[in-house]
Amino acid sequence: MEKERIQVLIIGSGPAGYTASIYAARAGLKPVLFTGPQPGGQLTTTNDVENFPGYPEGINGPQMMVDLQKQAERFGTEIRNAMITSVDFSSYPLQLTVDEKTEVIADAVIISTGASAKYLGIPSETAFANKGVSACAVCDGFFYRGKEVAVVGAGDSAAEEATYLAKLCTKVHLIVRRSEMRASKIMQQRVLNTPNIEIHWNSETDEIVGDDSGVTGVRLLNNKTNEKKTLSIQGFFLAIGHKPNTDIFKGYIDMDETGYIKVQPGSTKTNVEGVFAVGDAADKIYRQAITAAGTGCMGALDAERFLQEKESHIA
Repeated sequence: MEKERIQVLIIGSGPAGYTASIYAARAGLKPVLFTGPQPGGQLTTTNDVENFPGYPEGINGPQMMVDLQKQAERFGTEIRNAMITSVDFSSYPLQLTVDEKTEVIADAVIISTGASAKYLGIPSETAFANKGVSACAVCDGFFYRGKEVAVVGAGDSAAEEATYLAKLCTKVHLIVRRSEMRASKIMQQRVLNTPNIEIHWNSETDEIVGDDSGVTGVRLLNNKTNEKKTLSIQGFFLAIGHKPNTDIFKGYIDMDETGYIKVQPGSTKTNVEGVFAVGDAADKIYRQAITAAGTGCMGALDAERFLQEKESHIA
């Protein structure tokens, strides 16, 4: 049986994937988008999105993804609620496997699989998701203006999020597991020079506490003394890193040491002919819906140019 051939295959359905599909569809490239395990991506776990241009009153994250899907479908994108489970990029055209059973061929692939925030793994994180627990200070810090919050982490991301929140919040508690931070010296200095940041050394999150209204505090365990104490807070921010969802591309696509896909400067091109990477799978710096959407546009335009060049060479 002959394998299905897809002109532009898009893996992932967040702002990057949907934007890529809108541009590809408008260019007549008949894109097929595979939603993956979490249709809509990380924004489906966000109640309020207030910093995406064009929504003066803000928008519910899942609704925004529904709107993007409708827009993509309006221009002819085919949306498939399925998952690309493996790839073979060793030759052209590109080969991919859907749901571990169906093999398809693609002329161009746009990777928009995103990244997942790392969590501590305690039940209260899930219980208070969108009720005070967040993995993005830039996204959600605005909601905690004038309030007291906690940030867990010891690297540059944690230092950055703590200093960002310190401008909005009355006090920021930085929870550090060891007796020192892993952040760069300059970032540590910024934290230490910010008067409303208090560092809790040798401390681990024992439990996030709260009620029906959301987070009201966090219980810390001192791993040196085994003493416990509870801080009164309204927001709990995780800054212990992100994991890009790129494992299935290992061995084919060039990545950095943490798994973020490397792209050619000023483009979305990867080291593999016909494969482009957009959104958080290739962005460890900004990680915003708007920047993801922007690279989604770039990915579609890069794929269009690639296919045009291929066609002209054949002709």
